[in-house]
Formats: sequence, C-alpha cells, structure tokens
Amino acid sequence: MTQQGVRWTADQVLALAPDAPSRKAGSRLGSAGPWSQTGSSGEGAVWGLCKGSGSKPYRTVIDVADAAGPAYKCSCPSRKFPCKHALGLLLLWAGPGGAAGSEGPADAVPDGAPPPDWARQWLDSRRARAETKRNPDAAPERTAADPEAARKRAERRAERVTAGATELERRLADLLRGGLATAEQSGYGLWEETAARMVDAQAPGLAARVRELGAIPSSGSGWPARLLEECALLHLLAAGWLHRDRLPAPLAATVRSRVGLPAPARGAPVRDLWQVLAQYDTADSKLTTRRVWVHGERSGRTALLLSYGAAGRAPALSLPVGLAVDAELVPYAVDPAAHGLRADLGEQFTAPAPATRRPPGLPPAAATARYGEALRDDPWLDAWPTTLVRVIPVPARASGRGSEPDAEWQLADADGDSALPVSPSAASRSGLWRLVALSGGAPLTVFGECGHQGFTPLAAWADGTTETVRL
Repeated sequence: MTQQGVRWTADQVLALAPDAPSRKAGSRLGSAGPWSQTGSSGEGAVWGLCKGSGSKPYRTVIDVADAAGPAYKCSCPSRKFPCKHALGLLLLWAGPGGAAGSEGPADAVPDGAPPPDWARQWLDSRRARAETKRNPDAAPERTAADPEAARKRAERRAERVTAGATELERRLADLLRGGLATAEQSGYGLWEETAARMVDAQAPGLAARVRELGAIPSSGSGWPARLLEECALLHLLAAGWLHRDRLPAPLAATVRSRVGLPAPARGAPVRDLWQVLAQYDTADSKLTTRRVWVHGERSGRTALLLSYGAAGRAPALSLPVGLAVDAELVPYAVDPAAHGLRADLGEQFTAPAPATRRPPGLPPAAATARYGEALRDDPWLDAWPTTLVRVIPVPARASGRGSEPDAEWQLADADGDSALPVSPSAASRSGLWRLVALSGGAPLTVFGECGHQGFTPLAAWADGTTETVRL
C-alpha cells in the first residue's frame, strides 16, 4: 500500500505463505464473509476481525510498511507467520482477483480510517522500537573495545583456522589417495566428523562446505565427478587460506570471508528504489534460509538479502516478488564491486508498491562473460545474479519422448546463436513449464542465478510488460 493507494496483487500476497496448506486456508478467508471492522491507513497498516470457531473473533493487524517486510499480529493460536487470517486479510485488501468472490477494495477494506485501539497499540510499539534503532543517541553508550585485545583474539583465531585448513588438506589428500569410492563406503559420518573439526577450528565456512560433500556420494549418476569438483574447490579454499599472504588484497578478503571470518567493515548505506526480483527458501534439518534478490533502479546494483529461521519456521524477512521499495541497503563489504553481493535491509521510506519497470539485462554471450569475471574474483560463487534479455526457452536435446520434463533445456538468444543451459534442478521444477508457457515461442526477459551446473530461472517478464512472473 502506498500513498497513491496502490495495493498488492493476489500472487504477491500468496508468495508470503509459509507452506501450501497455509496458502489454501488463507485463500478461503480472502472473501468478505468472515470479516468485520476492516480498514487500512496511509501509514501502511491493515486490520480486521475474523470470525472463528470461538465466541470472540480473531484480531488481525498487518504492518505492510515494515522495513524487514510485512509484520503480522493475530490473536489466533497459530504458530505460522503469516497465519491464514493474515493471508486472508491481505487477499481481501488486494481487492478483485484476491480471492474468489472477494469484493472491491473500497467496499471490503476501506482506506483512511483510524486503526482501532488494539491495532494502534501494536503499531505504535513497533514503530517506537524502530525509531530507537534508527536513533543512535537513544541507545546506551558502548565501551570502546581494546584494540590490542582484539588483535590478539584475531591472531589466535587465525592460528586455529590455519590448523583446521592444514588438517583438511591432509584429509582430502587421504581421500584422493584411497579413491573416491571409499567416500561411498564411509558414509556421512566421515564428513560430519571432519566438519566438527572445522567448527572447532573456528572456520564455519569450511565446515559448511564439508557437510555439503557428505550428500554427494550415492546421489545419482555421475556423483564421483561432482564430488571431485567440490573437493577441488574445497582444496582451493584451504590452500588460499594457507597462502593468503601471497594473494592480491581483494582475493585474500574473499578467502577470509569464504572461510567464515567476519568482514572488517561494512559499506555505507545505499538508498534506492529496490525492486524485488526473486525470493525462495532452502531448508535442512536445523535451519531454513531465505534468499531475496533485489535490484536498485537508480544505482543499477543487485544485492542479496539473507534471512534465517529455525527448522519448520519461516524466516522473518519477506518481500513479495514484483514489488519495489524505497529503502536503504547496507552492504556487507566496503566495496561491493570487489567482493560479495550480500546486504542488510535498512531504513524503509515508503511502503512496497508494484514495480513499474523490468531490470536491464544482457544477451547470453555477454552474461556468460560477466559470470566468468565474477568467478575470477570469487571461484567459490554458488550463484551469480543474471538477467537475460530476449531469450527463448527451447529444448537442447530431446529425451526421445517428445516434451517430457527430462529433456535438457536452454535459454537461446533470439537475436544470435548463443545460449545458456538450464540447470538440471531447474529443469525438473514446474517453474520451467510456466516459463515455456509464458514465452509461447516469443522472447522474454528472465532473471535467475548462474551456477556451474547452468542457469536457474527465478522470474520472468513477457515482452512489452512490467508484470513479474514468479517461477
């Protein structure tokens, strides 16, 4: 919601759902039937009462102007964020198309009304806390750290990391000397024990990469080649740490970051109109990681926002794809061009509103060259953000069964002879078929991640439109 009264679309609301059951339940509550005393304000708040199974209706209020994404408060007992009532209220607020049978926004969720006391108290407390964070004078003064003590702590940690990297090199050499087949026989315990040693050495970056190796043996056809590739990258990182004094300063900083040492300083906040290009979650048994890609319309910079949640719980940060927000981003590095794309979302100046343009992009040949330059600066890149222009999804090699999903796909340049292969993981997702249907043989603009296994499409725009299609 903005001062101009622009509201989100149903797709942007449903993208906030923590899981499929919540999405289905929220859709059922996206009509005016169970709701009463609904309203919205120019400050970015939406509220309403939803009739439930009890005698008292559930009180639901949402702050859509929160800097970290929409914030929710509901009196229901659900532990999901957002709950089905928050999703239903946002769908009702979205207006026609929000849910089957929903009324127009002017009727269902009127603008300009003052929030009721129960909603106002929550909103005021949230914004008071946000103001305290923005005002450094309001925070208690911190005692300056002892530079000499900090230097000694850094030296002790560097010694531990060096010991861990030396041990890792020895274990990798033992693995290759005995043959990769021994990794399949040893099971996951070998990797978990090695990762624990890296944690003891205060090298969490090395530990995370070691754990990833444990999932490769017996993971399907060609796993020995994949294991060898990842072992080579891990050896390169350990060797880079052991010989960091010989590396150029930017590459040495990259090695320190990949090993898991904190950056010495952060960059200055960058204010821009940040367009949300993609958002998706990955999860393991302990942690859910949310990746949000944003692009600055004025600066032309692309940044990655990361948020984490305990297993089974959605991370706090949530920015619906297709919106744009006037906000500050704080880069993790002083010079983002030298290393890293990570940033934190800082102060937000307006509520998110639908984006009005597509991000600029490159044809496949130029995008491949740009990806190569990024790998030169950081060989351990998991994904590089890339926007391709005027590309058409086409099958690269048919499987012999027509248009079966196990055919290999690529994004071909509509104006040339270059193409980027679609990664195998993306080719097995339904998003690929949405991309093919959106194209219909016509050129598209596609945003995604370049990796060593290919290109993973995450969002697309049909020719001549600015509406973001999430894949």
